[in-house]
Amino acid sequence: MFVADILKNKGNEIISVTADDKVGAALDLLASRHIGAVLVLNPNGSIAGIISERDVVHGLHKHGKDVLDMTVGELMTTNVVTCTRNDPVVAIMGMMTQQRFRHVPVVEDDNLIGLISIGDVVKSRIEEAQAEVEALRLYISL
Repeated sequence: MFVADILKNKGNEIISVTADDKVGAALDLLASRHIGAVLVLNPNGSIAGIISERDVVHGLHKHGKDVLDMTVGELMTTNVVTCTRNDPVVAIMGMMTQQRFRHVPVVEDDNLIGLISIGDVVKSRIEEAQAEVEALRLYISL
């Protein structure tokens, strides 16, 4: 299974903010969309960073309640690891686990085409395992 298979089921919707947006506005978006991270895009659509719940927690620890009035650019993670639609899901799962992040933008020819989460990856692996089990059942019953 490949990242393209996840995007086929999930879609290509990209939820984003800008580095100039307030952290409070980013939190509103995270809460209203029930997501754990949002991409931070430059005006040209390229990736400037990503802001996650973890970034906000670290900001709260360091800055207290003033974090809500800070800009996203002051808290976001700027070293964003990306993948392509042709990457195997197993490789992405390993990368997410090893490097301890839960969201990966999908890029093709320097264009952002989607975002996958650890939940998307786990769901696809479960579906793949269930399909393998069913195939084995059919084989055994022959």
